[in-house]
Order: sequence, then structure tokens, then C-alpha cells
Amino acid sequence: MKKKLFAVAGLIFLMTILTGCTEFNKPITSESEGFWNEYIVYPLSQLIIKTAEFAGGNFGISIIIVTILVRLVILPLMIKQTKSSKAMQAIQPQMKELQQKYSSKDQKTQQKLQEETMKLFRDNKVNPMAGCFPLLVQMPILIGFYHAISRTREIASHDFLWFSLGEADPYYILPIVAAITTFIQTRMTMVGTQANPQMQMMQWIMPIMILVFAINFPAALSLYWVVGNIFTVIQTYFIKGPEIKEAAQTSKAGGAKK
Repeated sequence: MKKKLFAVAGLIFLMTILTGCTEFNKPITSESEGFWNEYIVYPLSQLIIKTAEFAGGNFGISIIIVTILVRLVILPLMIKQTKSSKAMQAIQPQMKELQQKYSSKDQKTQQKLQEETMKLFRDNKVNPMAGCFPLLVQMPILIGFYHAISRTREIASHDFLWFSLGEADPYYILPIVAAITTFIQTRMTMVGTQANPQMQMMQWIMPIMILVFAINFPAALSLYWVVGNIFTVIQTYFIKGPEIKEAAQTSKAGGAKK
């Protein structure tokens, strides 16, 4: 079942990316056609522009405000996704017991395993799809916002703090901060879960990827990543605070024993 869920999620995610990537370098305007442009990218672009007007023409502050607004809008979905992940994690020992009990590969045994697994979900009121749906809703919004920043030409001609929003940060400060906050965010997200080696590797791969992208992409996008990461770190701390503190104490205790 997990494989099917990941396959569906991956397919929708890929379709979302491909929908926007074909027009990534085209400015977004009221004349841009297609569902992706008309109902996702253009409205977000207009929100950035209108917020900049409210902020005295400062597109840097606009990106910060709109990033926080977008994150607040999808916050309920992220909380729901986190709760679903916790629920699935709580029944993992029982699922492993079922897998060991019905380890035979014959059809009847596997059918019995599926029946027992579904019963386990029902008894614990766990919906495996509940963790995927919020993610599938979030991704088009976040990718659309990313495209809105990239394709809103008004942004490129403005400066913010020490950098030009339309060019890469000349001092690499934003890329480094983006990479560090990505690492912290990934690390905190994994607290309390039994992450496999691939997931453990991702906590190093993602920050490196963000660093490389941020060095080469316009600083407006780096600013978006930094603000979004900081928001997620704060959000994760409030949602998973007790687990994070427990993990920190365990780590200290383990270090003291050594």
C-alpha cells in the first residue's frame, strides 16, 4: 500500500513540476494562459506586487510577508500531515508484527496480511491516505509561489538589504543561511521517526542542493527559501517540541556516557 501511495504522490508531484517548468523563463502576465498560470502563478504574482505597493515599493519585504501568509494558509494541512505521520509511527510495531506473522509470499497469506493491516488502521482510526493528501495540496501552492517569484519581472529590478533581488547574492550569505536552515528543518522533521538510511542521507543532500541552487539563482528565491525554512523550523518546534526536547536529552545522555 505504501508503494502505491508514494507512486500516486510522485506522479502528481511530477505532473505539477512539468506543468510549470515549460514556462519557467516566461514572464507571468494577465495574458498568460493555462490553468497553472491563470489560477495559481498569476494570482500569487499579483499578491506579491500588491503587497509591495502596500510596503512602499519594497519587494523584499513583500516576499517575506507573502511567504509567511502562504505558510500560514497551508499550516492546517501541515499540522494534519504531522499528526497523521505520528499516528502511522505509533502503529509501526504492530505492523511489523503482522508482517512477520504473515511473512509467506503466497497469495492467501498476503491477502490475509492486507485484511489485518486494514483492520489495524480501522481500530486505531488511522488513514494512510491522510498523510499524502495535505502534501499533494501543499506542493502546487509552494511550487506556484516559487514560479511567481521567478516570473514576476518587477521583482528583478529591485534591491533589498545588500543584494539585488534579480541577481545572485554576491556575498553568498543567503545561500549559506538557506542551506543551514534547510538542514535544521530536515533534522527537526525527522525527530521522533524511524528514518531509513535514505532519509538520513536526505538531511545532507537537501542542504547541499539548496546551497548550489541559491548560489546560482536570483536572491529573491534564496530569500523565499530562508523565510520559508525559518517558518517551518518554528512551526515544527511548536508541533513536535516535546519530542525534540526528549531527543536532545537522549543525545546528551548518550554523549555523557561516552
